[in-house]
Amino acid sequence: MQTYLDMFQAMDTWMQVFWGCAVIGSVIFIIQMVLTLIGMDSSDMDVDFDGTDTMDLGGGISLFSIKNFVNFIVGFGWAGVCFGGAIENKWLLTFIAVLVGVAFVLMFFFIKKQTKKLEHNGAFEIADCVGKTVDVYLRIPAGKGGKGKVQVSLNGSVHEFDAMTEGESIASGQKVEVVSIIDGSTVLVK
Repeated sequence: MQTYLDMFQAMDTWMQVFWGCAVIGSVIFIIQMVLTLIGMDSSDMDVDFDGTDTMDLGGGISLFSIKNFVNFIVGFGWAGVCFGGAIENKWLLTFIAVLVGVAFVLMFFFIKKQTKKLEHNGAFEIADCVGKTVDVYLRIPAGKGGKGKVQVSLNGSVHEFDAMTEGESIASGQKVEVVSIIDGSTVLVK
């Protein structure tokens, strides 16, 4: 009976490369998947290129990352193994394997982008108040000299901010519109 090592050594170099990529890439892919499922995601292990041309695709998705490299190697290796018996020309086989590897990377880009759309950040940002009608909680003095307070109800929670106006003073209980943000805790109303 022939062992796996003997079978591997009997293959030509091209098939050894494809099988090596397929097996090693699959093992690393499975390890990454298990770590992700138990909460030890290695997404912070992306290769970081500083500069203007980092190939950052936005939304935390980078072209050069360990995960993308593993995805490419898995697609490349298994395409070479699967098509090896059907395609005699080794250069054509390698070209097709590269295309399948790139397709794997693009498929995971698409999946990651779609998954990012499902994320929702429930954090409140003061910029969300601009254009909203709010209640005056404490009288707002005339001009930008003094501050009053407004209460903003947004996304099911109530927030209180300092408020200023460029016009006349505004009494408590009035409805006003937030025109702009003055600083991280003060809004301009009319």
